[in-house]
Amino acid sequence: MNDVERLQESLASVVAGAGLYLEKVELKPAGRRTLLRVTVDLEDGPGGVDSDQIAAVSRDVSQFLDESPDAPAGQYVLEVSTPGATRELSESRHFRRAQGRKVVITTAEGEVSGRLESVEPDRLTLSIGGADQEIALSDVIRARMDVEL
Repeated sequence: MNDVERLQESLASVVAGAGLYLEKVELKPAGRRTLLRVTVDLEDGPGGVDSDQIAAVSRDVSQFLDESPDAPAGQYVLEVSTPGATRELSESRHFRRAQGRKVVITTAEGEVSGRLESVEPDRLTLSIGGADQEIALSDVIRARMDVEL
């Protein structure tokens, strides 16, 4: 098991204890230090992670790492964040989290943009210009959330 996998395994329960889901752990060199990026999200369904939740889970992760042999060696910078407003959507859970939001989906037939109305096990329903369009999940090549201004 490499360092990232070990951290992912160790931090999953800490993040879950804060009522969140551990999306990803990254370790990257940053000069003389290491950047430890921990990406958290809600487990499922629509909604968002608020700043109080981020602050609380950041404290929990920091405290855990202070006492853990799995913490990165040497100096490191801890960054705890969410996937962001334009996150890639690659798992069913990601699509369920994006329900009600604007998305951009690429299929073999091109790119479509619309509001993600519903997510079924095998298909998505987008509202595009007031009309619904179904897209099979198996046809999705790439998808991401789109920023609404």
